[in-house]
Amino acid sequence: MARADDSAIRRRAEGLGLALADAILGALRRGFGEEGPVPTVLAICPNSEAVVKAALLAAKEANAPLFFAATLNQVDIDGGYTGWTQEEFMGLVREEAQGAGYEGPMVVGLDHGGPWLKDVQTREEWPLDRAMEGVKASLAACLDAGYDLLHVDPTVDRTLPKDQVMPIELVVERTLELIEFAEMHRREKGLPPVSYEVGTEEVHGGLADLSVFRQFLDGLKDGLRARKLDDVWPCFVVGKVGTDLHTTDFDPAVARELVGAAAEYGSAIKGHYTDSVSNPEAYPEAGMGGANVGPEFTEAEYGALEQLAEREAVLSRDGKVAEESGMVEALKSAVVASGRWEKWRQPQEEGKGFEELTRERQGWLVRTGCRYVWAKPEVVAARRKLYANMRAAGEEGEGVVLGAIAEVMGKYYQAFRLDGALGVIGEALSRM
Repeated sequence: MARADDSAIRRRAEGLGLALADAILGALRRGFGEEGPVPTVLAICPNSEAVVKAALLAAKEANAPLFFAATLNQVDIDGGYTGWTQEEFMGLVREEAQGAGYEGPMVVGLDHGGPWLKDVQTREEWPLDRAMEGVKASLAACLDAGYDLLHVDPTVDRTLPKDQVMPIELVVERTLELIEFAEMHRREKGLPPVSYEVGTEEVHGGLADLSVFRQFLDGLKDGLRARKLDDVWPCFVVGKVGTDLHTTDFDPAVARELVGAAAEYGSAIKGHYTDSVSNPEAYPEAGMGGANVGPEFTEAEYGALEQLAEREAVLSRDGKVAEESGMVEALKSAVVASGRWEKWRQPQEEGKGFEELTRERQGWLVRTGCRYVWAKPEVVAARRKLYANMRAAGEEGEGVVLGAIAEVMGKYYQAFRLDGALGVIGEALSRM
């Protein structure tokens, strides 16, 4: 088992007996606590190879820690939609970090590890026992590959009626079951400590108000103590802070309330659905510990490829490109064929074929859904041809795409006050 990096910060954390994510969060609080807002950690969802490469460039430029949050749909035993197993993903991260010259700490984490949160489990209507066993197998694979952070999220229950909220006691029970499994596996294998993240921002998770939020954490604390896992506690609790799939307004007032409550238990609040949020600078001001971003990077990647394809068309008309790549057409065809776009249907779109939707909706569905098809052979071939055509014409291809994604990431590094954070983290850890 090899970790993602061998940075000085990781080595110091291990010397202190701390999981890397816990060490970084603690160092940020110590290093920035007296001077102003503590930076908010940016967690990047690695939904393509280009996103991984751009993340390393952006983290290096910002001199900031790099957190990855990979869902089981993206990276898993079966390869996910990226084609990567946990072990392959770790190998890619290490290899690309060397190429990019990034020498900082890389926290590789699992996002949404829970039953029915992997699409195949829902499509095939797996029963509870099978779904839980599937999650446990994935948790073991994450630990064996060297992951640093596990998001344990059993907040969906497909056995309940559609409109019935899952009882918080059941959320606690299944969270404890999965954490206990992960810890037993880790300890039996003699693996280093890992960090945990719990909860969800979704209403179906039952953490929609402060009283239930506290009930969940109290139940979790009591349950871990009963299992003799007193030394295990989540560094992150996911909070509902105003953002979701269709909204981009972060609510600082709600966030501060959750941040204060979580701090009483020794945890930080993490926000999901941070993509394209209108006020990212408010996250550190409100005390948010972390935030996940993913689909926004896909949109940046798609937009850059679309611009390159438009440039390719001009070069073709000028006789500088023999045959166009068909990049945009390949992406659209792959998204439609995948059927993934179906899950974003709006009520008025039921029963309609893709081509019957408005041009605006088609565009949104392709931009959003293309993250599921980047690894499809026909899409890979079209991208390869596009880049080759640009090189042959004396112009940049891949660099344009990586730069566009990294620019969006840079916006968050700056807004979250992470620029230059590695120096502060290292100094704070050296004093511990």
